[in-house]
Amino acid sequence: MTVGIIGLGLIGGSLAKAFRARTPHAVMGLDRDAAAVAAAQVQGLLDGVLAPDTLAACDVLVVALPPNAARAFLAGHAGRVGKGALVVDCCGVKRGICAEGFALARKHGFDFVGGHPMAGREYSGFGASQEGLFEGASMIVVPPPDGVGDALAGRVREVFLPLGFGRVVVATAEAHDAVIALTSQLAHVVSNAYVKSPRAQAHSGFSAGSYADLTRVARLNERLWTELFLENGDYLAEEIDFLIRSLAACRDAIAGHDAEALEALLRHGRECKERQDEH
Repeated sequence: MTVGIIGLGLIGGSLAKAFRARTPHAVMGLDRDAAAVAAAQVQGLLDGVLAPDTLAACDVLVVALPPNAARAFLAGHAGRVGKGALVVDCCGVKRGICAEGFALARKHGFDFVGGHPMAGREYSGFGASQEGLFEGASMIVVPPPDGVGDALAGRVREVFLPLGFGRVVVATAEAHDAVIALTSQLAHVVSNAYVKSPRAQAHSGFSAGSYADLTRVARLNERLWTELFLENGDYLAEEIDFLIRSLAACRDAIAGHDAEALEALLRHGRECKERQDEH
């Protein structure tokens, strides 16, 4: 099987390393950054460099690009993808890319599945990629709503589970974007806001695991995350509003020296976390 990877940044580069180390598949790659392609070649990750006229040779095509770039690539090259090929994107939001991907797949005769590897780092680019990045992670899959979802999800399992993923989770694009607003995007918003306190510059010697955990993802790629936040702005704004209300309740209890109210708020949070950990 030949796997083509479009985009050799953190996710695409890690996929190339995992495919090379853990599968017998041929791996082709393409990136607008010639240095990333050269580095992948030097490391022996690629059997060849993809070009528009060689896309048809790929049995599986993974599009590891931000949403706007992914949509532009698919729109510009869908007619070159081989009939029956499996195309999987890796965007962090799913509604827009899936709507366009499904339509292009129907028109041009390939199979499109939305994908989101639930793994990452606070660093970006090919240099940050790791062969073991996906170890134990979930691979979220959004199949088309046309009755062939189970078969396509099965194909995705066959391709991605050997890379170290712990499981494949099937979801709709709507459900994915609603939950990811909380589990990923809000965490980046909070972390980015948290480190802006003037006192943060004096944290050395006063901080431990909780500070490190809460601030890690503040080291983000602002262009990428601006795109992701705005594309999922409806759900993310809802989560931010809920967080503001929760913070305001806690702030009011503290400012008013209301121990009973504060203890109740903290108890409720602990109980929520304990229920979540049971699943």
